[in-house]
Parts: sequence; structure tokens; C-alpha cells
Amino acid sequence: MWSPFRKRRQAKIEVRTNRWKGSRAAQAAEEHQQLKRSKRLATCRRMARGFAWGAASAGMIWMGIVGIRETGPMIQRGLEIREFHIEGVHHVTAQEIVDRLSLKKGIALHQVNLSYLAERLQALPWIKEATIERRPLHELRISVVERTPAAIIKVGVEHFLVDQEGVMLNRLGAHDELALPLLTGREARSALRGDVRARRTVEASVELAKVMANTVDGRVEIDLSDPAGPVVSTKGTRFQFAAHALVDQWNRFKTVKSVSRLGASDGKRHEGGEVDLRYDNRVIVRERG
Repeated sequence: MWSPFRKRRQAKIEVRTNRWKGSRAAQAAEEHQQLKRSKRLATCRRMARGFAWGAASAGMIWMGIVGIRETGPMIQRGLEIREFHIEGVHHVTAQEIVDRLSLKKGIALHQVNLSYLAERLQALPWIKEATIERRPLHELRISVVERTPAAIIKVGVEHFLVDQEGVMLNRLGAHDELALPLLTGREARSALRGDVRARRTVEASVELAKVMANTVDGRVEIDLSDPAGPVVSTKGTRFQFAAHALVDQWNRFKTVKSVSRLGASDGKRHEGGEVDLRYDNRVIVRERG
């Protein structure tokens, strides 16, 4: 029975698909299958190329390992250190240099640490600086700068050469310069034992002796027994210095125009007197009886 209030049955909503019918549908399906086959084939080809590259790389690495294993000894022999060109040595012998390097037999040029070898050489007392270079195919070139004896330190009956920095070089030999400034006293002995503070004292004293040697006659002898300051003797005249600024004190003395009976103020021919430079802005002259 019909009623105006009865709900209408709604039709089912479906998604519309565009599908070909007949021969055209078969063609579309075939094209779809061909596309899938092409994608699978491309994927297989990429995998095959990847495997091929991987195999080739592995083969090359293996060949490289084998090649290095076979040619390594040849390269080692081709670059083996056989010669040493040494420059700048006077007090140190070439054999001492080679012995200090302590290189293993058969070691190649590329296997050595040049900075480490230079440090080993600079540990020798006479060597101040060392430079090492590789020279093809079998040579190490070694250039050294030796320390220069600047003074003699007397300890008991023994005498030792030291450079301007207070570094002990070796015992005084028969052929060494005997007219070098002479340093004695406790500070000098401590410097030989490696005391850093004493070495600075010796260094300052050597600098003073170098400056004084340009002015005074005779050998400069410096007594470092008193920590308050050195006592310098030359040609019978004693100079007393404070512990610091030794060269400045000496320059102050040189500016004095008249120093009692000691004669000229240039420091020469001062015999039998004493000059005290320990006080600021003063030069005290005492005549020995």
C-alpha cells in the first residue's frame, strides 16, 4: 500500500571504474603486464650490476693486497737508507751522529720520523739545532748547528767547557781555548749538575764576561760563590756586582769619567783596586793597600 510517508529505498552507491571492454580491455591488460615485467627486469639488471661492481671491487682489492705483498719488499729495498750526508759538525763526529740516530738496518726513507730523529740529535750536548731531510733514493741529509764554547767552569781540579746558555759541553781538552772566561764557585758547580736557576746565573755571567772582554785587558774570572752577586777579577782589579742586571751595572761603570786612582774609566789598567757596582746609581771605588 502506498503511503506518502514511506521511505524510498536508495540505490547503492558504487565507485565507477573506467574499464575497457572487449579487445581494448585485453590490450590494456597486456600493456599492464608488460610494464610489470619491465620493472622486474630493470630491478634484476640493477642488482646484477651491483653484484658485478662488488665482485670487481673485491677482485681489485685482493689483487692490490697481493701486489703490495709481492712488491713491498722491492719498494723497501728501493728506498732503503744507505747514505748519510752530514753538515756542520766540528766537535761531534759523523759516526756519533749515525749512532745517535739508532736506525734499524734496512729501514726505508718513508718509515722514519724526521722530527723525532732531530730531537734525538739535539739531546747531544754539542748540538744546538738539527735539521733532517729525505733525499732520493737512499740518503738522509743532516744539518747541525753546534754550540760554541763560551766559558770554562772549574770544579775542584777539573775544568769543563760551557756554552753561552750554560750548557755543559765536555771536559776541557788540550786543544781547547784556554783563555775563555773562568767561572768558579757554588753556582757554577750547581749548573753542571743541571740546576735550572744556577744555569740562568751562569748564562748571565757568561754574557757579562763577553761584554767585559771587549773593554778590559786580561782574562775575566768570575766567582759565583756568593748568591748576592758575582765577583769578577781581571788584571788584579775586582768588580763586585749585584745579582741582577749585570750588563747594566757594567755599562754604568763605563759611563763614569773619573774613578779615583784607578785611572781611565774605560776599565783598562785597573790594577790593585776594587770597584763596587752593587748600589743603584753609584760606583764605589776602593784602593787596596
